[in-house]
Amino acid sequence: MKLDSSVAAVVTGGASGLGAATARRLAQHGVRVALFDMNRDKGDTLAREIGGVFCQVDVTREDQVDAAFAKARAAHGQERVLVNCAGTGNAFKTAYRDKESGAPRHFPLAEFDRIIQINLVGTFRCIARSAAGMLTLEAIEGERGAIVNTASVAAQDGQMGQASYAASKAGIVGMTLPIARDLMGEGIRVNTILPGLFETPLLQSLPENVRAALAATVPFPKRLGAPQEYAQLAEFLITNAYMNGESVRIDGAIRMAPR
Repeated sequence: MKLDSSVAAVVTGGASGLGAATARRLAQHGVRVALFDMNRDKGDTLAREIGGVFCQVDVTREDQVDAAFAKARAAHGQERVLVNCAGTGNAFKTAYRDKESGAPRHFPLAEFDRIIQINLVGTFRCIARSAAGMLTLEAIEGERGAIVNTASVAAQDGQMGQASYAASKAGIVGMTLPIARDLMGEGIRVNTILPGLFETPLLQSLPENVRAALAATVPFPKRLGAPQEYAQLAEFLITNAYMNGESVRIDGAIRMAPR
């Protein structure tokens, strides 16, 4: 797929981090970008910067997702590109002892469900809505659209306390090929990126010594990944017409330790 001003795109989680870097890279090609995010201040600011549109949306809310796609399409037309970056995490052991009392505790199930609903179900909700819209487009050189999802190396190397996060990200990897097969007759490709340790707002909030220690665990290059490197891979997956049904790690060869 050629990226230019004739193409509209939606980037979820687009107000910061990996999503913002991807939105900027797409806009550099002239693509009309709609940002889906919860953070209105950052979203409005970036939308002004790239000449896009911001849609405040919680991906767990069906009504908000529908309204956001309607707003984006009213501004830019039907999107040919969807990049799913919206997501979050938490940390609880499956079962553990209370530090003060020693009493047994278990992973709060509401927190497990929350992560699944945001990361996995929210991603699928946006894929389904976007793909249905793409069916209305005329194919260009056999293609109607391209979808890129964001999983994590935790999908394969989940650490202690990451049962919900790893499960949600493994679910994204697991549904990538079936969705690509669902959409193969319509000319819509689906791929997933598994980032390692990246300079996202979450990691940027950590103390410098902690960030340096994390960077030192990466085999090569010994640093955290730059959001622009994620965006470069997303662009490749969108523009290379033979990439379909793939889940690709971008991690400096890291394999996460148990903790």
